[in-house]
This record gives sequence, structure tokens and C-alpha cells, in this order.
Amino acid sequence: MNHNSLRIAILDMYDNVANEGMRCILNLIKNFEEESHIPLQYNIYNVRAEMALPDLSYDIYISTGGPGSPLESGESWEAPYFTFIDSIFAYNRGEEVIAGIQKPKYMFLICHSFQLVSRHLGIGMVSKRRSTSFGVFPVHRTTEAGSEPFFDGLPEPFYVVDSRDYQLVRPNKKRIKDLGVTILRLEKERPHVNLERAIMAIRFSKEVFGTQFHPEADGEGMLRYLQKEDKRQAVVKSHGLAKYNSMVEQLADPDKILLTESVILPNFLKTATSAIFKTTSQN
Repeated sequence: MNHNSLRIAILDMYDNVANEGMRCILNLIKNFEEESHIPLQYNIYNVRAEMALPDLSYDIYISTGGPGSPLESGESWEAPYFTFIDSIFAYNRGEEVIAGIQKPKYMFLICHSFQLVSRHLGIGMVSKRRSTSFGVFPVHRTTEAGSEPFFDGLPEPFYVVDSRDYQLVRPNKKRIKDLGVTILRLEKERPHVNLERAIMAIRFSKEVFGTQFHPEADGEGMLRYLQKEDKRQAVVKSHGLAKYNSMVEQLADPDKILLTESVILPNFLKTATSAIFKTTSQN
């Protein structure tokens, strides 16, 4: 592998709300840089609060989770954000050309971004949940999933950190077929609940991938965070002591969140890096 540097754009969708997600993403990038010995340069774009968006000069894009509703709001950042998303797909289809080598542009969409883009593309219905999904839960393979390299090394099912008030359900089969999209994972089975299972992971294209859960969640870091007394009290007040104790126990389990964190985004970065350098060496 040619050890050139790579440029990563992080699309910050947190709207200036305090979060753990950005810390986790930056840690994963730094860990990958150390392990791969490939210099990674990153810039953060505050999309919602500052209407800041990257151009197409980056190699890899990560669009974060965030608070609030993913439903259409008419806010000033929405149209430019979706225009940018469309430009990534168009570039990878060869419809947009920029100066230099036509390297693929890889993108990972997390939770809020996943919901926004799924709604924008018409992949299914994004709606508010009856209650907040918060905790550590299993996600299950769909019949059409096949082998997914970003999940290599994970069991079936595997466990994820889920924190959302909205959900993607009711897949539009015609639209999915037209776009070449593959639905990979559904939320946990609830036989006693007569509700549709949310779509939890999608391969939008060869280069664009997304999850409705948080693959960046750092088990050890989140455990320290939740064990702070003010955070403990906040979670217990909102979700109950049993939910808090369950989450703490599962965050410490090496076969659950610690494993998921070590696999999905690192596999994405590894795959993207290999594809980008392969393209570079062929030109």
C-alpha cells in the first residue's frame, strides 16, 4: 500500500449540543492512523449551526449523529446538505469530475445523518417512535444482506448502542431496487409488540454506507461517562435504574459494544483506504 496521506471531512450534525460521538469518531481516526501508519488529515464542518460543508477534495466523509428531528424542517442548512450528499453519489457514478485522479469518495452516515439521507432518497418512512430507543440492543441480519465486509468479525446478531427518538421503517422496495440499495440489519425482534422493526444498517452504494445505531460508541469511554453521578442520575430519571444497570453491564462486556466499536468503522476506514490507494496506483 502506498503510504500517502488521506483527507477526511467530518460533517458535524450535533448543532453545538454536547455529545460523546465526536470524541469517539476522532479517537477511531487517530487509532487507525497509528495502526495503519498512514497520515490522516481531518477537518470538522459544523453543518447545522454554521452551515459549513466540505467540497469534493476529501477522500473520506463521516456524517455524524445529532439531536432533534430528522424530518423536513426548512432550516437553511438542509438544502445545501442534501445537495452535497447528491454530489457524492454523482461523483462516484462519474457524473461529476474534479481535477486530478478520479478516486472514489467514501462516506459513512451515522444515526441522524442516516435518517436524513434515507428520507431524502425515499428509501422508506422516517417517523417519530412511540418511545425513545436507548440502550444496548442486538441487530439482526436481513435475508438479502449476504456477506458484508464492514461487519466481518462480528457475530450474528451483534450488539450496538442505540439512542434515538425517530426511526426508518416501511422500506420502499421499488426505490431501493432502482437505487441498488441493500438493507443489511433490522432492530431487535419484539414478538410481543405489534410494531414494524426499524431498518438499522444500509449499504447505499459501493462507497456510501450508513447505520441507524452508533458504531463509533466507545464502550470504555461511555462507561466512564455514564458512571459520573450527574449522568447516572439523568439516565435513571429518564429511563429507570434497570435500564441504567443493563447498559453499564453491556458496555463493559468485551463481546458486545467493545467488539462492535473495534470492527465497523475501522473496517470502513480500511476498505476506503485500500480502494483509494488502489485507484491512485492505477493512474
